[in-house]
Amino acid sequence: MMGKKLINESGCCGTNVSLTQSKTETNETSKLPVAIIGGGPVGLAAAAHLAKRAIPFILLEAGTKIGANLLTWGHVRLFSPWQYNVDKAANDLLNANGWIHPDLKGLPTGQELVEHYLQPLSMVPEIKPYVHLDTKVISIGRKGLDKMKTANREHAPFIIHTERNAEYKSFEAKAVIDAAGTWGHPNPAVSSGIWLPEEKSLQEKIYYGIPDITGKEKQRYANKRIAVVGGGHSAINALLDLAKLKEAYSETEIVWIMRRQRVEDAYGGEEKDALEARGLLGSKIHHLVENGQVKVITPFRIESVKKSEKGIKLIGSQNGNQRSLDGIEEMIVNTGSRPDFSIINELRTSIDTGTESVGALAPLIDPNIHSCGTVRPHGEKELRQPEKDFYIVGAKSYGRAPTFLMATGYEQVRSVAAYLSGDLDGAEKVELDLPETGVCSVNLKSENSSCDETSSSCCNY
Repeated sequence: MMGKKLINESGCCGTNVSLTQSKTETNETSKLPVAIIGGGPVGLAAAAHLAKRAIPFILLEAGTKIGANLLTWGHVRLFSPWQYNVDKAANDLLNANGWIHPDLKGLPTGQELVEHYLQPLSMVPEIKPYVHLDTKVISIGRKGLDKMKTANREHAPFIIHTERNAEYKSFEAKAVIDAAGTWGHPNPAVSSGIWLPEEKSLQEKIYYGIPDITGKEKQRYANKRIAVVGGGHSAINALLDLAKLKEAYSETEIVWIMRRQRVEDAYGGEEKDALEARGLLGSKIHHLVENGQVKVITPFRIESVKKSEKGIKLIGSQNGNQRSLDGIEEMIVNTGSRPDFSIINELRTSIDTGTESVGALAPLIDPNIHSCGTVRPHGEKELRQPEKDFYIVGAKSYGRAPTFLMATGYEQVRSVAAYLSGDLDGAEKVELDLPETGVCSVNLKSENSSCDETSSSCCNY
């Protein structure tokens, strides 16, 4: 059969592709699995929903263990109870394999979430054979086509290049669900959001995230002058832990640096908060500030982070005036995180220029307008990309917006799996069940509780 001439977008003649060849490639591609990137809660939920619909899949996780990113903050206790942390399809698979469900009202730590949920889920027979650990994705593209090529693009399989133990291997897939998240890609301390060389050179004195202050990191922070940067729950978590540390190490000095105009804005609803634990969080930090145990510097916009003879020197502005803060021995930075798009540079994507979220999601999740309690449910339709059958889900789909909820990610992948199976009605249906106020994370150490409750926040804007 003679080839049919195709014209590409520039008006030049494209590659000749026969109709027979195109049909053959389509049939072969349809037999390929769906590739899931990331072995966290949302990635494994995607696997559960695909398994439920008998859709072949592979799951590629860069860590040596399932939930590797969560284990880096394993000491953290979630604000949301178990009932909102377990995906429905995953729950069905686990129950069918004799799983004992944790107390629905209990608040798991990151480690407990992995040990009692994610690891058992990854071991069920419907999922275990298709999990590839210690497999880092380097890039994703269309087989034989770069980003510029349009002809026959939708029929070409995805090609996923990976690295494992210095060996390279490629996988082919008919669709890709990118649930890699944003953990491990923090925003810098400087208010411009730009990583400057001076800040990078001080990494041994700066912790981005949630350190185990009252545990294995105790000696790092004891009797030091510590600056905590950030105005959300993640920062408050660190402050409360530092205050606890200060009880045993009285020379510990705590400085709280924010861009907020007023410190009161960080306290939240306190006793009026519909979520009691979150309200208590605000009340506790309010008390520490009023008693002078935490020194607040706000609004302060950090312009540079430099090394000085006294330790770390922060240079910035406060109410329009230049100001510097010297003698900081350690910094804890909780200014959010950002997605890494380097692995999908050869795919055609729609990313919002402000939030760096999936384009269609931006007006629904913009933290300038929404909190995690006001983001409406969404699914496959909002997650579609110009690259057919490629989806960014989970925290990565929200970009820099901190309003993401685990349960929202579960609903995303349920909808995507329904669409990939041909169940269009199921893909459009909304099945998200959350309290009206939303479910965030919190650092709470109750005097009447036997558990050590620490966490970061989904709403840390």
